[in-house]
Amino acid sequence: MKSEILTFHGGGRHNRNLERSRDRLIRGGSYKNQATIGIYPSRGDLHPKVVGAWMNMLVPMNQPYVRLWPYNMEIGDAYSQTVESVIADPQFAKFRYVLTMEADNIPPPDGLILLLESIEGGVDGKKYDAVGGLYWTKGEGGQPMIYGNPDEMPRSFAPQVPLVDTVQRCNGLGMGFTLFRLSMLRDPAIPRPLFRTRSEYTPGVGSRVNTQDLYFFDNAAGLGYKFASDTRCKVGHYDQFADIVW
Repeated sequence: MKSEILTFHGGGRHNRNLERSRDRLIRGGSYKNQATIGIYPSRGDLHPKVVGAWMNMLVPMNQPYVRLWPYNMEIGDAYSQTVESVIADPQFAKFRYVLTMEADNIPPPDGLILLLESIEGGVDGKKYDAVGGLYWTKGEGGQPMIYGNPDEMPRSFAPQVPLVDTVQRCNGLGMGFTLFRLSMLRDPAIPRPLFRTRSEYTPGVGSRVNTQDLYFFDNAAGLGYKFASDTRCKVGHYDQFADIVW
């Protein structure tokens, strides 16, 4: 009967390349406070494909993650009122981030992990106040929701051409899968309500139209806050009537 010789494997794969393992942890920041509040608004029309993606999303190990579900509200009101409730709640005082989703967006399983890495500079060495996954408007002529180049003046929100698998600075984002610093949302200098869907006409001035997302980003960018799209984080935009993910 042959005897087996046990081979010492150097303490395991992670220990064998300790420098690489350490760098991964430092980039991801999972040893820091990453407590996050997810806002999941709907009007009762959530599709199982969307809910399945939301519930299968990875969250950092042993970190608080709370889901809030505003229901049957205009989208700007849903985000604004929920965020104000979070700010006023002492239980959420130590939370650092708010993750917004929309009822037709399908994030990748590691989407939150990627955004937590990029918001703290783990990808390009620059910290941001909000980062969003890359998704497009629906339809064959869809546009990337990476709005405006911050190096160009005056400030604009024209869609940018996406860079591949990186963190791309911008003036504004959609809110289908976007991570915000709660400290920014607390800033009283940002006009209230934070997110306002606006379509109005003023005689002698003209018309003003804003979606709730770009209304917020325009106000916050004017105060010096910084935003980016994490193009590694690819988010689907689901048309449930055509059963197409754009």
